[in-house]
Amino acid sequence: MACFLLQAYDFTRILSSFYFKGYTLLTKIQRIEWNNSAHAIFITAVSLYLVMSTDLFSDRVKGPITFRYSIISTSALGVSVGYFITDLAMIFWLYPSLGGMEYVLHHTVSLVAIAYTMLSGEGQFYTYMVLISETTTPEINLRWFLDTAGLKKSSAYLVNGILMFVAWLVARIFLFMYVFYHIYLHYGQIMQMHAFGYYLTFVVPSVLFVMNTMWFMKILKGVMKTLAKWP
Repeated sequence: MACFLLQAYDFTRILSSFYFKGYTLLTKIQRIEWNNSAHAIFITAVSLYLVMSTDLFSDRVKGPITFRYSIISTSALGVSVGYFITDLAMIFWLYPSLGGMEYVLHHTVSLVAIAYTMLSGEGQFYTYMVLISETTTPEINLRWFLDTAGLKKSSAYLVNGILMFVAWLVARIFLFMYVFYHIYLHYGQIMQMHAFGYYLTFVVPSVLFVMNTMWFMKILKGVMKTLAKWP
């Protein structure tokens, strides 16, 4: 299983090198950031598809939403588990170039939650709701690329910063508030889950929401600082 999950992550690297000629010219850290964006785009698309375009988690379907899963939903979570395992290993290997202990905490909490819901089939709806927040990753990585390329004063950097601010506010603040509200409405169904899954449903979104809020304040300060300097 572990081998399969790591191969799923490697698929991103192989696909990128095949379709994008400049991929092989990137540094090791730049390739990792590129792979992060590829995973984010993939899992965001799958999450939106499963949550909004299918009846898998629809209220029209009878039965607890906490126990619903499919081959597609479980397989996609396997890709994310492979990504988080590899990325967490890279964070330790290149520490602190890819981030400090806050990234270790973020990835560890996410990995435990995703692996559990993949193996048990419990709480996949909430897992996918949280994974929609990965939509902010491409903007974050693009900001890093623009900064590295010396384009910190460009219009592209400003526009990307505003997009990152809006995406973060929607996907990592407002969306999490909705998740908490949904948990409140479906508490009776959540109580039917195994104890570990029950606690994960409350602990993981709460921890991530606190971290998202702290990072959002830094993003807000950065945007305001950039706008103040903009001619």
